[in-house]
Amino acid sequence: MAYDVYAVGNALVDLEFQVTDGELQALGIEKARMTLIDADQRLDLLHRMGDHQPRRTGGGSAGNTVVALQQLGGEAYFSCRVADDGFGRFYADDLHAHGVHSNVHTARHQGHTGTCLVMITPDAERTMSTHLGVSAELSSHELEPTAIEASRTYYMEGYLAASPTGLDAALKGRTVAQRVGAQLALTLSDVSMINFCRAGLAAMLGDGVEVLFANEDEIKAWFNTDDLGVALAAAPALAQTVCVTVGAKGCVVLDKGLRIDVAAPVVKAVDTNGAGDMFAGAFLYARSRGADPKRAAELATRAASAVVAQPGNRLPTDTLLALREAWQLA
Repeated sequence: MAYDVYAVGNALVDLEFQVTDGELQALGIEKARMTLIDADQRLDLLHRMGDHQPRRTGGGSAGNTVVALQQLGGEAYFSCRVADDGFGRFYADDLHAHGVHSNVHTARHQGHTGTCLVMITPDAERTMSTHLGVSAELSSHELEPTAIEASRTYYMEGYLAASPTGLDAALKGRTVAQRVGAQLALTLSDVSMINFCRAGLAAMLGDGVEVLFANEDEIKAWFNTDDLGVALAAAPALAQTVCVTVGAKGCVVLDKGLRIDVAAPVVKAVDTNGAGDMFAGAFLYARSRGADPKRAAELATRAASAVVAQPGNRLPTDTLLALREAWQLA
């Protein structure tokens, strides 16, 4: 079987809570960032959330991306690690329901499946507290080399830079992909990864990738500047195509140094969780179907704007297919 994208990343079940800024401050969590927490911290946070009822969905950055690509009509394989528990079965069933091929359909482990407690404030910003569970032990054993060899694009989730075995898996898969000439793609994932795990991200980048995804804060952090213009001027050294999302303004694509600006549709932001993942999934889908970077960014920006305008990190398949049809006709 041939795949448009083979991805490796953390398998996480999202538990999404609506909170006020005051509640977030009382929890002592840095807003708009991803923080890794241990099992005891996870239990404490759940206890302190009291009567808040969370929305439960399949998550994980690369997981969201491959689900979006599959919903749009692509073919994806996802290597990850889940436990043989309720969350693990939920996650595997969710991937299967969306048609994503994965090692978790047959291999699960002792322990606890990773979860991400996502706090959504009234300004639609998402703040994440992540307990990796068995995903912290993701390793090269979860890779499927024959699937990598059959893939057009090998996609690495930057969050893996926080795990020595996860980083090793990403790099070993990268080697396989390079050997067969697959396109390399990477997301920087979060400012916290750049601040604390930069060496791992640099290893994933290597001597450059074909496609790099980042948001405005991440690309500025990578180049240690508060000036987006300075960061954009330096970014082409990292990848042939660099996609930088700039919130409600849309995105900037740098393709072989040529700058392309794509405006986002005007929407009322409800929940920014999953927006960057959706952008990457739609962009990679469009490119796999022959779209140039500008056209791919147009679909990606529409899809990301749609996910921001509703609760949750993913879109219904019918919504994505309607976006795809409107984009094809535009």
